Amino acid sequence: MNNTYVADYGAVQKRFEGWWKREDTGRPLMRIIARGKKSAFPGPKPPALIKDHYLDPVFRSASYRHYCETHYFMADAYPNMGADIGPGSIALYLGGEPEFAPDTVWFRECLESAERFSALDYDEDNKWWKLHREIMAKMKDLSCGDWLVNIPDMMENVDILSAMRGPQEMCLDMADDFDKVKAGVEIIDRLYFKYFDWFYDHLKEADGTAGFTAFNVMGKGRTAKIQCDFSAMIGPAMFREIVQPSLRKQCQRLTHSIYHLDGPDAIKHVDALMEIEELEALQWTCGAGKPDGASPQWYGIYDKVRAAGKSLWLWIEDGSIQNWADSTQRVLDRYGPRGMYFLYPDFPSPEEAEKFIARFRP
Repeated sequence: MNNTYVADYGAVQKRFEGWWKREDTGRPLMRIIARGKKSAFPGPKPPALIKDHYLDPVFRSASYRHYCETHYFMADAYPNMGADIGPGSIALYLGGEPEFAPDTVWFRECLESAERFSALDYDEDNKWWKLHREIMAKMKDLSCGDWLVNIPDMMENVDILSAMRGPQEMCLDMADDFDKVKAGVEIIDRLYFKYFDWFYDHLKEADGTAGFTAFNVMGKGRTAKIQCDFSAMIGPAMFREIVQPSLRKQCQRLTHSIYHLDGPDAIKHVDALMEIEELEALQWTCGAGKPDGASPQWYGIYDKVRAAGKSLWLWIEDGSIQNWADSTQRVLDRYGPRGMYFLYPDFPSPEEAEKFIARFRP
């Protein structure tokens, strides 16, 4: 990627590699983006159809260029564009159909029973798989090297089966057809890299750097967020039996991996996650109505992550910018800067952002 929208992209790359490895880079990794940049580049007119907000690569690319032209990327922020067709698109590639909404994409349930898991297989000519590849290739061309086009959030393991069966039916399957579910997860494990490898091979930079959508992470090599949101509905023993082995296999084939821990109902699985030696980092989503990632309420999670030698990704947004700074400092006082990545909402001006960054320079 060139330096059109970031002052020194090479330095940002280097700091990300240091974050994955928990090296001492002098301060924590920080995503700082500020509004207020003047630009003559007009924003594109939104398409009339909601689906085209997701499926039109020209509109999506023009929208992102307008964002880049009107924002400053500071500290460790870098331009990166998501190109998902909803979270969990493997469900589409395997026969599902989408329902487009202004803020997300839902997938219609398409499997009548757990018996159908055994028939899931890679289809080179699946219409959504073909379309997504075309969209991604076009977006890569339109980026002109000014930003990373991210690997999409395809999701994995039980979450894909749940998208195709429905969460309620999936809970019954876990109780009544556990062996079929376990076999289904193994099929998804095998298929995941059929899709991932195409995206990585076509979106990576010359040095192998790739970005992963939504979570603002990048790394040299095969980089991805992994998850199992369905884990909120199962206990630690079942998680260790069916999900942990799947995640371990995934991490073993990835160069860099970060787990998306989604909400308080998933905290019970932190111990099992920390047992996965190849997992490098944990991203914590606090849940609606809960205090943000700097709250001492979550220190129990972070203590385990740090004891396991892994990095942390924390979103801080509560209160004023001064509160963000004070909260960040409290976390650093407890854990130090190594392997810490803090993300914040957009700052109102580059002056406010620079003042904030200065507080954490060595």
